[in-house]
Amino acid sequence: MQLVCPACLTRNRVPDERLADAPQCGRCGAALTPDTPVALDDQRFSAFIDGTELPVLVDYWADWCGPCRMMAPHFEAAATHLPGVRFAKVDTEAAPATSRAAHIRGIPTLVLYHRGREVARHSGALQSRDILAWVGQQLQQQGPTR
Repeated sequence: MQLVCPACLTRNRVPDERLADAPQCGRCGAALTPDTPVALDDQRFSAFIDGTELPVLVDYWADWCGPCRMMAPHFEAAATHLPGVRFAKVDTEAAPATSRAAHIRGIPTLVLYHRGREVARHSGALQSRDILAWVGQQLQQQGPTR
């Protein structure tokens, strides 16, 4: 399994059976599968999404957005319950090129990526149980993640 380090963007190979062992980056030592969302910007987005073989759930949000702020703790809580999915956040104000490329028209918007391509999208705030259910449904429809 290939995972991109959220700190230094180095690509790391991790055996599938070792994913639950809190693998660390071979270059900088950062956790490769943190249980908190990773902040991505225009410079880091493509490297992280394209280089990660696990599904990545991205929350497109903005600080001024009330529903985004309401959903933020639910998104963080969901991240602790899905170790086979990487969670990331993109501030649409700070990453306008990424937001444009993803055709974000309203926020909050969740986009599920797998192997660098979008596989599902949901607009509107969700609670953690709804995020978990939606992601589970999407992954089931996609089949095995490997």
